Amino acid sequence: MADSGKSWVEIDPLSEFSLANLPFGIVSTKDRPEPRVGVAIGDYALDLSTICSGPHKDEELSRLCWGHSPCIIVAPTLNGLAALGGDRVREVRAALRKFLSGTTRPFSINPSGPLPAHIFIPLSEAQMHLPMVIGDYTDFYAGMHHAFAVGCMFRGPNNALQPNYKHLPVGYHGRSSSIVVSGTPIHRPRGQILDPSSADPKQPATGPSKKLDFELELGCFISRPNDMGRAIPVNDAKDYIFGYVLLNDWSARDIQSWEYVPLGPFNGKNFATTISPWVVHPDALEPIRTTGIKNDTPLQPYLAETVKENVYDIQLEVDIKTSGSDMSMTIARTSSKHLLWSFPQMIAHHTIGGCSLRTGDLFGSGTISGPSPEESGSLLEMSENGKKPLALGSSRRTFLEDGDTLVLRAVAGTAGARVGFGECSGLVLPPLS
Repeated sequence: MADSGKSWVEIDPLSEFSLANLPFGIVSTKDRPEPRVGVAIGDYALDLSTICSGPHKDEELSRLCWGHSPCIIVAPTLNGLAALGGDRVREVRAALRKFLSGTTRPFSINPSGPLPAHIFIPLSEAQMHLPMVIGDYTDFYAGMHHAFAVGCMFRGPNNALQPNYKHLPVGYHGRSSSIVVSGTPIHRPRGQILDPSSADPKQPATGPSKKLDFELELGCFISRPNDMGRAIPVNDAKDYIFGYVLLNDWSARDIQSWEYVPLGPFNGKNFATTISPWVVHPDALEPIRTTGIKNDTPLQPYLAETVKENVYDIQLEVDIKTSGSDMSMTIARTSSKHLLWSFPQMIAHHTIGGCSLRTGDLFGSGTISGPSPEESGSLLEMSENGKKPLALGSSRRTFLEDGDTLVLRAVAGTAGARVGFGECSGLVLPPLS
């Protein structure tokens, strides 16, 4: 990733919020609790409302951002900004980079002393909110190493991947009402479970999940709608992407295994999905484009992309802090390049039948695992469905326990031009009932 230049805002070279990034989020503070649009830069969230109007107004940003109805800056979501379209959002990012670049502060901002607190909110003091109003959520299954590992676990290596897997992006419709922003605690779900140790292992019992898991994923937000009945061509699909987040598709494996036949995931998946708070624009990831997993199956024409470098090489990491411990341990490292299907292919397939998408719809990539065991994106793989506990200091885990905190992280680029998403974390709490 090319060096993004200097900024008069002090930015640690290892910060994931460099000038090369400038992700959008929804922030608030104790003294000003109304949510509004912010941009992450170094250790701060730049409050766009303070530089689009008032005494510190930047004329170019004001022209691009202000005057829309409803207002897109003093707004509790990014939907209005996303709906402006790719070219306008690029103009906003370019104006932000211009405003923040150089070694001299803009004249309207005190040229010496600390940064104005009402303009630059320390990230440690910022309250983050869901960045978008999410109408619909679809989770795909594009991580082939994960799909193969799980298939081997339950069907054997000769039948690991279902016959359709390499022909189309497999997915299911999730529940948007239970999507939460990073830092929101997650209650262990209850449901019907088959217990092999019970007197009658073929009869289900209702109770808390004993196999609560995470899934390491990348999420994609849709920027603009398509007309119902009109498919989005795969080579145009990039124009419908607003940006990307980290995503944890919490999964209750025991509830899931009993419920999913014959119609797929239900209560084992719909209780919670966590996303990171900052939406990274596709342009920030452009320098790390790469080729995904090679598909050796001939594709239907509507899925055939002209671009070969259709995924990103984002370095992903999973940390866990077990209950009663102050120490976090990294349990997996992998890359988002380990996908068989790209997000444009997911969009093209999702709309091939005429399905209409809307601004703020969220797509999940499916669990991203690499080819080696230490690159696994779920505990289901790591523990082989509970057969091989993980040693975590003085603790052992097959699945998540109450009091555990799970954290996803992601970063790309080089020092001085790093791009990240912020943490995607959640603390596991006991069931409510």
